[in-house]
Amino acid sequence: MTEVVAGVPAGPAGPSRSGVVEVPGFARWPEEESPKKRGKALRERVPRGAHAELTLDPGRPDAVTAVEESGRGRISRLTPLRVGRMAATPFAFLRGSAGLMAYDLARTPMTRISAQICGDAHAANFGLYADARGGLVIDLNDFDETVPGPWEWDLKRLATSLVLAGREAGADEDVCRAAAHDAAGAYRRTMRLLAKLPALDAWNAIADEELVSHTDAHDLLGTLERVSEKARANTSGRFAARSTEATEDGGRRFVGAPPVLSRIPEAETAAVAAALESYLSTLAQDRLPLLARYAVHDVAFRVVGTGSVGTRSYVVLLLDHRGEPLVLQVKEARPSALVPHLATAGLPVPGVEHEGRRVVLGQKRMQVVSDFLLGWTTVDGLPFQVRQFRNRKGSVDPAALAADQIDDYGRMTGALLARAHAHSADPRLIAGYCGKNDELDEAIAAFAVAYADRTEADHTRLVAAVREGRIEAETGV
Repeated sequence: MTEVVAGVPAGPAGPSRSGVVEVPGFARWPEEESPKKRGKALRERVPRGAHAELTLDPGRPDAVTAVEESGRGRISRLTPLRVGRMAATPFAFLRGSAGLMAYDLARTPMTRISAQICGDAHAANFGLYADARGGLVIDLNDFDETVPGPWEWDLKRLATSLVLAGREAGADEDVCRAAAHDAAGAYRRTMRLLAKLPALDAWNAIADEELVSHTDAHDLLGTLERVSEKARANTSGRFAARSTEATEDGGRRFVGAPPVLSRIPEAETAAVAAALESYLSTLAQDRLPLLARYAVHDVAFRVVGTGSVGTRSYVVLLLDHRGEPLVLQVKEARPSALVPHLATAGLPVPGVEHEGRRVVLGQKRMQVVSDFLLGWTTVDGLPFQVRQFRNRKGSVDPAALAADQIDDYGRMTGALLARAHAHSADPRLIAGYCGKNDELDEAIAAFAVAYADRTEADHTRLVAAVREGRIEAETGV
């Protein structure tokens, strides 16, 4: 008779020395070595102070070349719009240049502790959105570049973005540096907190209602309340009311508002609508009866974001039996801009069977709660992700914060980033490396200031190229 321990049949290898069956996919017991000790030992190979280093490679692409390269494969008529948005400010340039920063990060010291990373964890990619019951959640909310990779890359990008956002807001250098320092400190302290908790408690730790207190971000309360109020009104219904009109058969259709919202040919509309059938197969089965109560009425093209401008992105209008709308976004999923630089750094390059699936699974691995209609599909041979559009989304503009709020925002986003990384990397391992003192915080802050300076120089080169006519830019949209 097969021996059963804790309800699990013994595998071919039999029980371990402790008498507990070792099961693939589960941890071994007892642990051969403490993850905290392994993390601490990594400091000998990569001292925490080494993260301050920024040495630019002589072969680094210039700003204009990087922008042009990242635009390949996008819709060419939208390239000037993307360039114009990136040329607006150094912070906007950073938002559109995840690949260029990854080029530089691949040449910095790394612990080689891998986590599911956002890949584009700048300060404007955190925000509010609704859970399945309409409650508001705050978390990372953009995963176009997500891959398994070095946790430091996300933290350095976040810290750099805080410096640039602070400068744009008119904060002095001490405040900007403090925001980067405090973001790293909150990341470190949150990881240490998660490392001390039981695994299940750590997985669900730091509920959103506790976030402000946990990060001592009380100066942000008023701003978060205003953003929350706006987010509650940011719904499919409101978007449809503004962007659609009634049709003769009692349905509705989108009204073009170029260049942001555009009508598309019937064949393109049909292709996007038909792709929703395969999208359904990527959802949990319990979602299907809900979507079966909606009919597809129209599809339009909608320009999105800064870094995403030029990708194919559609909004799909669904109506229920009462004429109430649900709008889905069907957005092209391009290969992550980080992938070539993982290889350069000698890191594992993940195999990807579908880029939309990569985005969706990466998002679910990092968020505490994800959009319950999140899925993927293929349109005319290209991969897309599918999600709700305007599901009570709201965001803080970090470049519009008052000086006394930027460090609060840094602490809050640093904590959220730690929580997201801890879902895929053992928090004990990262916490063991980060330690108790602020050596890492100081190094990350120094890197952030140096890279913010580099980004400002890149932005200046792009603006000069626009003025000289080397690259076309469309502004004011």
